[in-house]
Amino acid sequence: MKKIILSYLAFVFFVSTVFAQQVGSSPEYITALTSQWKGERYPDGRPKIPDNLLERLKKISMEQAWGYLRSQKYNNQFEANWELIMYPDQVMVGRAVTAQYMPARPDLVEQIKQQGLKEKRSTQGGTNTWPIDVLVPGDVYVADSYGKIIDGTLIGDMLGNTIYTNSKNGVIFWGAVRDMDGLSQIKGFNVWAKGQDPSYIMEMTLTTINAPIRIGRATVLPGDAVLANKYGTIFIPSHLVEDLVISSEFTMLRDAFGAQRLREKKYLSGQIDSKWTDDIKNDFINWLKNLSGDELPMSREELDAYLKNRDFY
Repeated sequence: MKKIILSYLAFVFFVSTVFAQQVGSSPEYITALTSQWKGERYPDGRPKIPDNLLERLKKISMEQAWGYLRSQKYNNQFEANWELIMYPDQVMVGRAVTAQYMPARPDLVEQIKQQGLKEKRSTQGGTNTWPIDVLVPGDVYVADSYGKIIDGTLIGDMLGNTIYTNSKNGVIFWGAVRDMDGLSQIKGFNVWAKGQDPSYIMEMTLTTINAPIRIGRATVLPGDAVLANKYGTIFIPSHLVEDLVISSEFTMLRDAFGAQRLREKKYLSGQIDSKWTDDIKNDFINWLKNLSGDELPMSREELDAYLKNRDFY
């Protein structure tokens, strides 16, 4: 009888744990979502992509990143339809903190507030402050607010300052912002959004933090690497970042070699733009060997390891 009672209690605990609806995803859930990542994680479960890889990601073009992801069958990671980019000439990289917003309905709003209390979230102000509270340096706040502009502004300059203080980064919103004059004065802060409006947020509620969300035609998971520039935004699964960066850097080296040899008129364009002969391959290998460490975007060890497993043109 005692075993039956203990089994029943364990079952009840399991069911309540599995089916309890949280605002912030549990570390276990985030780990399950990003199970292919094998590196270090934050306490919230998000992959902790190394800073040096993010810094190198800044130099990768959208075409290079998109091409690599397509080769890995990740076809829904890019979005370009931004009405507002505050500083188009800046590149932003970071690790995604995701948030989902929905039109408000009283019963849902009440449930979200009660759950927020259980999760020890601030009861002062709106729920739109909750994702900002969890940001750490290197994060990018990515939110789907279903494209709402009027009365759909997720932040103004006060929250913008808090975001930059916490993350040293900007935001990507499938929605709107307000106080553009104030936001533009936050040095280093940037915005990708569907628009801006002087109104403040109304009839909206936060539903999740660090769960999967949709940004236009892209699916974003917590901990994805973000690459954003004037051409669009791309969201890279954490477990693919390292290989994407090295592959793209190698492509840049190959293109630099090809351009140099064409300027020198050593080869015809058709020879460079088609499958390389063994002579061109050997020429390229020798060209790589003569580059200094400062001329390489990756370490010599990374390059050597990549070449061992690469059948390049």
